[in-house]
Amino acid sequence: MFFANTPEPPYYACIFTSQRSDKDAASYNSTAEFMDELAAQQDGYLGVESVRDQNGLGITVSYWKSLDAIKLWKENAAHKKAQEKGVKDWYSSYTTRICKVERDYTSNE
Repeated sequence: MFFANTPEPPYYACIFTSQRSDKDAASYNSTAEFMDELAAQQDGYLGVESVRDQNGLGITVSYWKSLDAIKLWKENAAHKKAQEKGVKDWYSSYTTRICKVERDYTSNE
């Protein structure tokens, strides 16, 4: 299992919960991979954790140094195009939550 290697808090989490539609799976998968690569190049990016079940329910948590870093990612031109495609074709519903991480701890089992 892979966990993002985040620094000592505080930092921020952007939680994107989505329900995939049946449309355009090939384009979705390639764009999702590209978004992961692009986000990793953004100033303030700390990491990501993502899962999707067999029914299309997915949760992606990206971690960021600041609210400004999250805002810049949201406004990234390529990310904006992917967001538009997501609303139009890829998701039947989604929710985004922005949280400040004030404490974290890890089990090494």
